[in-house]
This record gives sequence, structure tokens and C-alpha cells, in this order.
Amino acid sequence: MNSITEKAYAKINLGLDVIRKRPDGYHDVSMIMQTVNLHDTISIKKTKFQSVTVRSNLYYLPTDRRNLVYKAVEVFREHYPIRSGLNITLNKRIPVAAGLAGGSADAAATLKGLNRLFQTGLSLEELMQLGIKLGADVPFCLMMGCAHSEGIGEILHPLPPIPGCKILLVKPDVSVSTKHVYENLRLNEEISHPDISSMIKALKENNLYALIPLMENILETVTIKEHPIIEEIKGLMKSKGALTALMSGSGPTVYGIFDNKLKAKQAYDLFKSSDWGYQVILTEPYSPAK
Repeated sequence: MNSITEKAYAKINLGLDVIRKRPDGYHDVSMIMQTVNLHDTISIKKTKFQSVTVRSNLYYLPTDRRNLVYKAVEVFREHYPIRSGLNITLNKRIPVAAGLAGGSADAAATLKGLNRLFQTGLSLEELMQLGIKLGADVPFCLMMGCAHSEGIGEILHPLPPIPGCKILLVKPDVSVSTKHVYENLRLNEEISHPDISSMIKALKENNLYALIPLMENILETVTIKEHPIIEEIKGLMKSKGALTALMSGSGPTVYGIFDNKLKAKQAYDLFKSSDWGYQVILTEPYSPAK
């Protein structure tokens, strides 16, 4: 086998709570993450040279050590020395810096691809141990499906997926720094925290309508103040039939949950033909085959 291709799937946060800031500067979180059927593609090819080359369809993406795909190769090589060089092609479809874990998904797919290409036989758990060295979301992007995430994101408890629905993603033309959002989050007594435990119960009961009113993202308290367009997109989604609308991660992508395919398509058409969304994607929950 000289080449391999892997899909790198995006995620949304059904619920996102921040518990505390840790002494090491990270934050303890309690999140529910759900994989969606939107993916990048990572193609990895062996070469005769020992160098690593990364190419992307997006001209503005770094292709050196700043790219998580490149970093994933370095982490893999530290533990499993491979002599072959690599040509890696990254075809991006997940919006960049959008709160959808696109970079983490690419890193996860790279680890999976290297494991298959070089037949190193690593288990999912072993890949996840490598993944946490690359970022807090990488272990989930390796596992996929739906999960309750704790710690800095590396402690994962699998959950049933969000019940059948359509998911509309709208990324406005603004940039958000995750580091900046966490630095400006104020965890005081006045702030409302999502009821993650009740969300878990609703998912286990396969009850979409019990889940919907519980969905909340504590990071909206920072990002929406700086980018009011996020709140405007949420309101418009709800007015067009979304059961709820929420920011994913630190933003700026907003997603709407629809239980009606026609309303979801009409809302997609509206955002696609307007200036509200820089990138607009209609998708659905994704769970890997077991």
C-alpha cells in the first residue's frame, strides 16, 4: 500500500460549559459534542524521500509546522519512526477557524491514515493518546459520534447521537480567536451554566424535544458581545423554523436544528442567497459505523 485517503469530519457543540480555569492555563469543560456529515479529505502518499510535503486547496492555509496535519505526522513519527517521506494533500470543505474543529479533525484523520498506511496496528485508544498532544478536540475527532467531554476535552463518554434532524451551518464573515474568547470569559455567580446532566438524559432517552430547550453555549457570553451578527443569525434561523440555534465552540459558526426537511432547505436557500452567511452548509448528524 503506497497511498491512503481519510475523511476528517466536523463537529458541533450541543452544549458547552466551562467549569473553571486550571493552574496550567487550560480550562476544565463539560461539553456535548456531535459529529456532523461534513468532512475534509486527507490523502497521504509515500515517497522515496524522507521529507514531508503538505498541500491544500486553500492558498491561505499554512502547510508547514503551523498546520495540524504536519504536526500530526511529527507526533506519529516520534512514537513510530517511519523512514518513508510523505506527500499529503488536504482538501478543505469544513470552514476554517469556525468552531467546527476542522483543524483537529484533519489531525485525527492524519493519525488514522498513518496508522493504516504503515500498518502500525494502533487501537483507537492509543491514537487518542497521541491525539491529545495535538489538541483538546483531537481525541473526540478520532472517536466521533456523540460524546460528553470533560477535563480539557480529553475525557470522553460516548452518548447516543442527537435524534434525526437536519443541521444548518452558517458561518458569518468574522474571525474569532478561541484563546481570546477563553481569556475574556468571566466565570462569576451571575453567569448561567448549561444543564449538561439533563441534556445527557434527553439524549439517552432519544428525546429531541426534551433536548432542544436545554442546549446552551457559555462562550456565547463573550463572542456575541463582540459579534452581534451571531445573535441576529440565531434569531433569523428560529424565525425560519429552527427548533433552536446555537453557536458552535468559540464561534463564529451558528447552527440551527430542524425537524422538518422542507423548512431546513428553505432556510438554507435564504441564507445562501443573502449576505448573512459567508459559508452556508446543510448537513445532518454523523455516526461512524461500528
